[in-house]
This record gives sequence, structure tokens and C-alpha cells, in this order.
Amino acid sequence: MAQSPAKADTAPTIDPAALEEEVAYLAKRHRVTPAIIREIIRRLGVSERSAIEREIQKGKARR
Repeated sequence: MAQSPAKADTAPTIDPAALEEEVAYLAKRHRVTPAIIREIIRRLGVSERSAIEREIQKGKARR
């Protein structure tokens, strides 16, 4: 039985300008530095707004 090739990553790539806009928006909205938002994106591996906001809320709950 032949196996089908693994699916390629189908997540759309976000251009750097749009990503920086998103970082600035989230940083201002949640009153954290853009560096924290970039670190969360790097750690999670996704730039999806809802996932980032969940992670921010988890961090704020620890304080």
C-alpha cells in the first residue's frame, strides 16, 4: 500500500509589515511591550490573534 506524501504547511505566510502592525496593535491593546508579543509568537509558533491573546491572559493571571 502506497502512502500519500505528507501535507505541506498550508498556513498562509504573513508579510513582515502586517505582522509588525499586529504586534503593535496587540501590545497597545494589552498594555505590554511589543517584545513580549514577539516572544509569545516565537514560543507558540503561530501568529494567530486569538492564540496570542489567550497566552497573554494566562500570563496576566499568574501575576
